[in-house]
Amino acid sequence: MQLEYAALLKNHTWDLVPLPSNRKAIGCKWVFRIKENADGSINKYKARLVAKGFHQVHGFDFHETFYPVVKPITIRLIITLALTNNWELFQLDVNNAFLNGLLDETVYMVQPPGFEVEDKSLVCKLNKALYRLKQAPRQWFDRLKITLIQFGFQASKCDPSLFIYKRQAHTIFLLVYVDDIILTGNSSSLIQQITTQLHSAFSLKQLGQLDYFLGIEIKYLPDRSLLMTQSKYIRDLLHRTHMAEAHSISSPMASSCKLSKTGGDLFQDPTLYRSIVGALQYATLTRPKIAFVVNKVCQFMENPLDTHWGAVKRILRYLKGTLSHGLLMKPAAVGKPLSITAMCDADWASDVDDKRSTSGSAIFLGPNLISWWSRKQQVTARSNTEAEYRSIAQTSAELTWVQALL
Repeated sequence: MQLEYAALLKNHTWDLVPLPSNRKAIGCKWVFRIKENADGSINKYKARLVAKGFHQVHGFDFHETFYPVVKPITIRLIITLALTNNWELFQLDVNNAFLNGLLDETVYMVQPPGFEVEDKSLVCKLNKALYRLKQAPRQWFDRLKITLIQFGFQASKCDPSLFIYKRQAHTIFLLVYVDDIILTGNSSSLIQQITTQLHSAFSLKQLGQLDYFLGIEIKYLPDRSLLMTQSKYIRDLLHRTHMAEAHSISSPMASSCKLSKTGGDLFQDPTLYRSIVGALQYATLTRPKIAFVVNKVCQFMENPLDTHWGAVKRILRYLKGTLSHGLLMKPAAVGKPLSITAMCDADWASDVDDKRSTSGSAIFLGPNLISWWSRKQQVTARSNTEAEYRSIAQTSAELTWVQALL
């Protein structure tokens, strides 16, 4: 707490002032968490002062809140380029990232608990964004974007969280996900120079070679390929559902399973169902095999039945037996253009409730799967041909986006 408070003061996050008679000060509190490494060992204990953003009033304390984060497909695409060209992948972490965001609005906050000055009538007039302020992520991203543009980067038009630096024969890619940064390119010395410049503008933690990013573990293999897994994330999910000792199963869904909105008892804990299904959606980042069945169980969030929970437990049992599985990324053939291959398919009227079709697609860049999805079509197809046509149209739209990103 003392370290965090010292960082806040050093960053001139606020000024202590009397509260104007026509204003209300929002609250704040300390939040504690344990940050773990990929193997589950303790990295550090963190204390963070957060604002009670739910006290803010739209149009008064804040306006715009949207901010972009890098898309998973962009990460896979850049990793494919890095492996093919034998570039190193570096990872950076920004310390107290949100404290670097400059506020456009005037926001007053009560003094931090345990660190009040003698005059407790004074409040904090915020100069910088604080965690859990509604506009904090947006203000931080805007500040980082302006800084990177000053360094010579350009934001990609397809993914605004991808920044590209091109000078003569040098190319550097920088990916941003809130306060986590991936750097790669054809010049290690230029990457080090850019890192030094960023460190002069923000407090950085250099984490070295990319090995653990957003809960995804990166394992480098002898043949220059890498394996992206979520073993720790899935283990934690199994413990959360008390299924760490469950028997594993060889498939995530029975081929004869037809889930419906009716025909069973309501599941007793809908909140748990929604929470676990949401967590499974994140697991699809490295496990394309469960994309179809996760899409199916997502369709019953409103009123889950016991049969739907049974389908969720089967997915968890499948993941229990395949903890070491993941997404393998290989270098493409050197000296040849990168090929883009797309495959798609659709069933016809498979949904027992509304007779809609389900589409599926997979897009490869060179040898690597970089994009996949499974989703129910929005309108009822009159024939199998029409269902497949809709699937092709959806795949073509995403394929165009991938080509533009390249």
